[in-house]
Amino acid sequence: MLRIRKRNKLVRPFVKWVGGKRQLLDEIEKHIPKRLTKYYEPFVGGGAVLFYRQPTNAVINDSNEELINLYNVIKELPEELIEDLKQYKNEEEYFYKIRRLDRDREKYLKLNNIQRASRIIFLNKTCYNGLFRVNSAGEFNSPFGRYRNPNIVNDIVIRATSNYLSEKNIEILNTDYEKSLSKIRKGAFVYLDPPYDPISDSPSFTGYTKNGFDRTEQERLKIVCDVLNSKGIKFLLSNSSTDLIRNLYKEYNIFSIKAKRSVNSKGNGRGDISEVLVKNYE
Repeated sequence: MLRIRKRNKLVRPFVKWVGGKRQLLDEIEKHIPKRLTKYYEPFVGGGAVLFYRQPTNAVINDSNEELINLYNVIKELPEELIEDLKQYKNEEEYFYKIRRLDRDREKYLKLNNIQRASRIIFLNKTCYNGLFRVNSAGEFNSPFGRYRNPNIVNDIVIRATSNYLSEKNIEILNTDYEKSLSKIRKGAFVYLDPPYDPISDSPSFTGYTKNGFDRTEQERLKIVCDVLNSKGIKFLLSNSSTDLIRNLYKEYNIFSIKAKRSVNSKGNGRGDISEVLVKNYE
């Protein structure tokens, strides 16, 4: 059975991500089964739960191609990534020059995987409030953050995280979340952290990819959870505490929690937010 070993505290998220779970790790940990054979995370995002638990056998996935490229580069080419990161400058004009690279797709596709990965880290560390957001064309569109001294080259975390991803059995996928679960077997556990259903009067953070994540996707995800349940596979899901989510999962166990959200494009969208944890087991 998969066990939690002594955690390496240097293994932690290397990018700031909307909806990240760092502040809720202790609460989430309480609900994760102690005995499981394999850990699945179909919406890995910044990986806060993954890196907190540090399972030895896992499948992680995200539909964001640039994010998954970054995971793969950190896993396989950490030193090259660190070296490439040293070129960046925390200057507004320079920031927008780097941000504009994906406006010319032909030119952008000429960048190698290391260059694409370092660009994402640079933009994430220096953009406004760490808000990773793309428009309908898939172009990064968060503004400059004006931070005095952002930690662009965090070589210690990159090396430690690379060692974890390469030394353990961690499969990294870039596909639809449902497909990432196609080979799952009984005894495995799934943690689902999809883009949240928007709370009334607050912006919807579905801009991780150009396709977004709307009500239809929330309903499809519920069907996926029902299939997991029918196979006897345990799942834990995080989402916002909206009528839609509570109604969709009303036959499962729902727990209310409070989270402080600081990553938001609008100041009035930050602060205490009601969220839920949904699970199909006691």
